[in-house]
Amino acid sequence: MMPWYKNKWVNIFLHAAFWLLFFLLPYLLRPSFQDDEPARRRLPQADSLSFNLLKCLFWMGAFYLNAYILVPRLLYLRKRLLYILSTLALLGLLSLFETVYFAFDGHQGSSFHVRNFILFNIFPFLFILAGSTVYRLFADKRRAEERTREKLAENLKSELSFLRSQMSPHFMFNVINNIVSLARKKSDLVEPSLIKLSSLMRYFLYERDDDKVPLEKEIEYLQSYIDLQQQRFSRTVAQLDVHGIDGHYEIEPMLLIPFVENAFKHGIVKDGAIEMVLEVKQGLLHFSVANQYTETVDMVKDKTSGIGLANVQRRLNLLYDRRHVLMVSKRDGWFRVSLELKLH
Repeated sequence: MMPWYKNKWVNIFLHAAFWLLFFLLPYLLRPSFQDDEPARRRLPQADSLSFNLLKCLFWMGAFYLNAYILVPRLLYLRKRLLYILSTLALLGLLSLFETVYFAFDGHQGSSFHVRNFILFNIFPFLFILAGSTVYRLFADKRRAEERTREKLAENLKSELSFLRSQMSPHFMFNVINNIVSLARKKSDLVEPSLIKLSSLMRYFLYERDDDKVPLEKEIEYLQSYIDLQQQRFSRTVAQLDVHGIDGHYEIEPMLLIPFVENAFKHGIVKDGAIEMVLEVKQGLLHFSVANQYTETVDMVKDKTSGIGLANVQRRLNLLYDRRHVLMVSKRDGWFRVSLELKLH
């Protein structure tokens, strides 16, 4: 949704309101002569509606001329002398306008005086000049920030796509290896395994490009992956405990699978165990994965694994920034990863 201050009609309304107030300002600030008829008759013609209207039109022209021509074409290019001469030419044009206006006015007391011109025009002129310059600087700064944000968003999108593509072959390689192992054993589990693989591929191909997916789908994906791995490593006890989900939540797709994937890669020891717990309370996701490991096995596998955890850490930094806490520890033969993630 576009912010209100970027709406074209809102900007037009704000500009129109400013110039209307600027036009009415002399009438709002001048003293009242209702009880002093001679004084009211002595008012110069410069206080007339037509004069103030023409003067306001001049100020408007000076404002936008400075904002859209003088500042970008002269001041930005450091042509300061030419910029000063141009502003002085505007001031000279204003004095010419008042001279001609008073010369043809014919009202008693209406005449051009240099002292009055300087007294009543220098401050408004400097105010209009400074205001239009600041207006242009802020407008250009806002556009530059928007371009920077758009570029950053595009870079993040490209990097996330790269990280996902980097993760995909590695994950699919492991799953296919599982089914190949079952086929060699002529296991009856080949068919259900292929069905689960089909489900995983469907999720992987059709959900991965969405910004967010329901947390339930991500959990189903995790469970299918765990079931496939369990078929291959029957001695490893792996269990995903899900509880405490107190509402409908969404999560970045393929975000949790690297933790489980690495647990199977590093935690496959004789009669080993992998413990996984997922809980959500009041929009805060707690996900922990713990696996038994041995230093010998871990050192051998470390040369060809670990890509997933590096990727997920980078994705967390890009997508959730300060809304996550990731902790990794090794103690007493257990490798534990704990993630806290704000889903809202």
